[in-house]
Amino acid sequence: MKRLFLKVEGIVQGVGFRPFVYNQALSLNLKGWINNNSQGVTIDVEGEEEKLNILIDRIRYKSPPLASVGKVVVEERKVVKYDRFEIRESERENSKVTLISPDRAVCKECIEEISNPSDKRYRYPFNSCTNCGPRFSIIKSTPYDREGTTVKKFNMCKDCNEEYNDPADRRFHAQTNLCKECGPHIWIEDSTEKKMEVEDVIHWTIQKLKQGKIFAIKGLGGFNLVCDAAKEDAVNLLRIRKKRPDKPFAVMLRDIGIVKKYCNVNEQEDKILKGCIKPIVILDQKSQCDLPKSIAPYQKTLGVVLPYTPLHHLLFHEGIEALIMTSGNSYGMPLEYRNESAVEKLGDVADYFLHHNRDIHVPIDDSVVKVVDGEIRMIRRARGYVPEPIKKDNIREILAYGSNMKNTFCIAKENFIFLSQHNGNLDNLETIEYYENNIEHFKSIFNFTPKYIACDMHPNYISSEYAYRSCLPRIEVQHHHAHIVSCLAENNVNGKVIGIAYDGTGYGIDGKLWGGEFLICDNREFTRMGHLNYVKMPGGERAVKEPWRMAVSHTYKAFKSNNGNEHSTEQLKEVLIKLYGNKAMNLMAMMEADINCPETSSMGRFFDAAASLIGLRNSVTYEGQAAIELEAAAAEESLDFYHYDIVQENGYIVDTKKIIMEIIKDKLSGEQKGIISDKFHNTIIKFSKDICRLIREDTGIDEVALSGGVFQNSYLLKNLRDELENENFVVYTNKLIPANDGGVSLGQIVIANEVLSDI
Repeated sequence: MKRLFLKVEGIVQGVGFRPFVYNQALSLNLKGWINNNSQGVTIDVEGEEEKLNILIDRIRYKSPPLASVGKVVVEERKVVKYDRFEIRESERENSKVTLISPDRAVCKECIEEISNPSDKRYRYPFNSCTNCGPRFSIIKSTPYDREGTTVKKFNMCKDCNEEYNDPADRRFHAQTNLCKECGPHIWIEDSTEKKMEVEDVIHWTIQKLKQGKIFAIKGLGGFNLVCDAAKEDAVNLLRIRKKRPDKPFAVMLRDIGIVKKYCNVNEQEDKILKGCIKPIVILDQKSQCDLPKSIAPYQKTLGVVLPYTPLHHLLFHEGIEALIMTSGNSYGMPLEYRNESAVEKLGDVADYFLHHNRDIHVPIDDSVVKVVDGEIRMIRRARGYVPEPIKKDNIREILAYGSNMKNTFCIAKENFIFLSQHNGNLDNLETIEYYENNIEHFKSIFNFTPKYIACDMHPNYISSEYAYRSCLPRIEVQHHHAHIVSCLAENNVNGKVIGIAYDGTGYGIDGKLWGGEFLICDNREFTRMGHLNYVKMPGGERAVKEPWRMAVSHTYKAFKSNNGNEHSTEQLKEVLIKLYGNKAMNLMAMMEADINCPETSSMGRFFDAAASLIGLRNSVTYEGQAAIELEAAAAEESLDFYHYDIVQENGYIVDTKKIIMEIIKDKLSGEQKGIISDKFHNTIIKFSKDICRLIREDTGIDEVALSGGVFQNSYLLKNLRDELENENFVVYTNKLIPANDGGVSLGQIVIANEVLSDI
């Protein structure tokens, strides 16, 4: 007979771990107790040594599907002869971190119950158990117990209470356990807040969707705007009302069979779609896909998600195959998650509101991923992934405020880094308030008080302004260094690498706007080894929304580089008037007078210029639209490329003059847009590889890290990685951490920690 005291760390709360251990202990005739605490789970257990070893083995290797067991600390103690095994009340220790499970998609068993007319939870929209359902979005405090969640206000009925206390039931100690008799309910209101008296809410909603009506439906982490995706008039009306003319909508499809009807699905994509997270997955459309083109204008892809709540499944019970399932927010605003504010903010978008009274404490959007070369790539990290931590030894208690675009923040405590959910762009008061609230929530649930601050070195970022207000020691981090280190941190790389950072713009140490960068860096410092040649951004931020301005700027640079003689100036004017008319002359005058024309080395703006020059897009309605449509236009048929020069001048400078001149020549000669796009992509791949070879010759470094929002481009990412590996480079890329600005805060926190280690 032995007594062991076990401390189990990891994601072991709210995932059925205590009921699992309880049942294992009973089956092995072990006595003692288990409880939640602020570090994880504690088990005090007595019994035969062989059976105790079996229990530990099962804890480590056979835990419930949503659990993630980290460290198991085992301590032998004096036998006290417990007479039973029990689940004891949770303990709280304010200084410790408790790991929290992300929200999970409804499980197979719960779906079967809502589909079974003889089951008490038949057609119940909130069915869940220990293996599925809301977690992070409803938690107010830790440890994870019912009283610390938003379902505290619902008292379990007799039947639910019996399930909750039955060790043989899969709802044993399921904190969200409820049914239609005692749990939350749904109802319909119109846009004037008038409650609709209907006999069957689900049936009524489906019929209205089939009539082309638009709904705001409260889901797991917030509201979604929903209409029948097969009805083009409804899709177009939603675009008009939401003021979203072009950006693709996500579409929820009934099941994997319907997904394969419309899209090509490989093995990895199939696994992600059907898994327990169910993010939006960006898939290639089939050529015969007959869903309205207005779902994803000018795209070859479709953002697809399968139903992940019981309510979603019920909406597909009467013949609908596809629903638009886009974020429930007004243009540029944060996700709506409260009933009252949703009607106020979305009343001019939705015809009807499907409400429920299970409160959402932490709003969280859908995650978005795609698969490139058989590996998952995170575009937006949110539901299902947050707040899973990243392990990092010897990390200080740092708060990193992140970037202004696609913001996330990061906190670090006890060898864990917690990357927040996607917060959006910090360009209005509502989103800034949303950002502040999420920071305070992370501080609360992880018992976190920062001792240091990390931020972007851009002096005008809203996120940086928060850092300036703090009296804590502050480390400012260069934007593109943070991008590369986010990749290094994800891949557990500590040495020096060649970093290629391609994105829109970020503040450089020379005060200019960087974005096409070649760095030598590690987790502490960097040296700039090369970049795209600087060009002007006429109109500053206006050039981001109007790519034709970047096209004029690059064209102006190309012609003026030709010694600026009178002949080339006349040619320049002729070309610009042919492409853009007299407005190009006004822009040229602005550049020559150097009025509001910051200089940039941005790869994102180079993509914009190319997209405009070939006639794809002169203005954009969402971030990155021109570059995204340039990738979509690629025919992937040509291996040809444009010529370029690499100039050695304080590093390696890519002179884009020849590229621009040859694009214009192709455009004016009538070359197909798809071929021009191919050649443009191939050119970037070729000069990126060439510069890496030159840097390797100088430094001996043969490891390359790729990061920045431009690497969301599958064509570029896949082919550049292949080309580099063919040259015997080791290549690191972002996977579960976004390559875009959603990963910057992770890079900031790791760099700050390294800088602090030298102090």
